[in-house]
This record gives sequence, C-alpha cells and structure tokens, in this order.
Amino acid sequence: MGYFKQREPRRFDHKYIFVDERKEKLDKIVESAKRDLGMLPPREESYSERLKGAFVNENSHLSRRQESGPRFSNSFLVIALVVCIFLLCYILKSVWQLY
Repeated sequence: MGYFKQREPRRFDHKYIFVDERKEKLDKIVESAKRDLGMLPPREESYSERLKGAFVNENSHLSRRQESGPRFSNSFLVIALVVCIFLLCYILKSVWQLY
C-alpha cells in the first residue's frame, strides 16, 4: 500500500530565536523620521519594488483586466446557481401544494 501514496516532505520553517521585533519597528520609525527631516538621503527603491507592476502597464489586456476591478470567482457562481435552484424548487413545491 505504500507504493501509491507518497508522503510530502515537511516544509522548511526557520524561526529566529534572537529577534527583537519591537526594536526593528522602532528602528524603522526612527529612520523614516530622519528621512522626513532631511537628516538622511531619500531611500532608493529596491529592484523588486521597481519591477512590481512594470509589465502590467505594457500589456493592454493585463491593464484592462486590472482596471475592470474584481471579478466573481467560479466557486461563487456555482454556489449562487445552487442557491437559485433550491429557491426555485421551494417556490414550485409551495405552488403545487396550493392546488
């Protein structure tokens, strides 16, 4: 039976032991305040930040899709269809009981 179902290996999840999140947040706040006051030069965007969304504007079909807003997912449409069928059955059953 072990031939057909293979176990997936555990995912790597490394958690740092000696991390002070409060100190990191304070450092970010101090750095942004210094940048606002002009004590530090403005921060340059990283490579990944500059690439984010760069290709969407170049493709007309991607930009149209982004501008059109959120779409309904297939699962939502299936659930709505099932609810409509149940309502229709309930209404028809109540109508047939009257006659």
